[in-house]
Amino acid sequence: MLEKQAKSQTRTLPNAWHACCFALAALTAGSAVAEAADAADPWSGNVRLGYLATTGNSETTNVNAAAAVVYATGAWTHGAAGSAIGANDDVETTAEAYSFGLRSTYDFSEFDYVYGRADWLKDKFSGYDQQLAQAVGYGRRLINRPNQQLNLELGAGARQSELRDGESQSEAIARFGANYAYQLNDHAQFTFDLGIQTGKENTFSEAVSAMKTNLFGSLAAVVAYTVRNNTDVPSGSKKTDSITSISLEYGF
Repeated sequence: MLEKQAKSQTRTLPNAWHACCFALAALTAGSAVAEAADAADPWSGNVRLGYLATTGNSETTNVNAAAAVVYATGAWTHGAAGSAIGANDDVETTAEAYSFGLRSTYDFSEFDYVYGRADWLKDKFSGYDQQLAQAVGYGRRLINRPNQQLNLELGAGARQSELRDGESQSEAIARFGANYAYQLNDHAQFTFDLGIQTGKENTFSEAVSAMKTNLFGSLAAVVAYTVRNNTDVPSGSKKTDSITSISLEYGF
């Protein structure tokens, strides 16, 4: 799921190693939850892992890993998700990003719900070292069919940011969200998620498009494209980053 904005020197282990560690942790957590799922239907989730390496005239390594867990009971749904992305070329790290999010929703009708969420993003090559946002708000299911869903959300909250140049920001934000899912057939699904956080200092937006194709059993192939944008970044940093990832997903 990157940008080559700042060619900073690698100060830690290669980020591919970080992502592999994340993948192992995600697989361990996924296994534990899968065992719990046998006895408790409310649990569901998935674990993703993608890896690409080239050798010869040039050597590159790309790793992406992600995991998500959802617990639904009654009108409540609670979820947690995390991801890690890493890329190395012959001599340096070219991409390294980590994210983690928590989310809870409460349905008070078939189409209406309220939500609370917290999202953390750390990106070594963006203008922001890390961003942490919290928001609460209202959601409406405009389409709620077995094969197609469309949700829109409005909310408000706060965001704390640390810029790459050492400056810190803390501000109130308004949040807009949209997510769409369409089951093309028994084997393929398209999803699109959009989140926009706007504050006095900066507007951050993230859009994720993904196509998932079932291979066999609980295993699927996922191709995803992510675009992230900050409207205000330090001098020398790019405002927009894009990530393309190909991975295998195990669902439970």
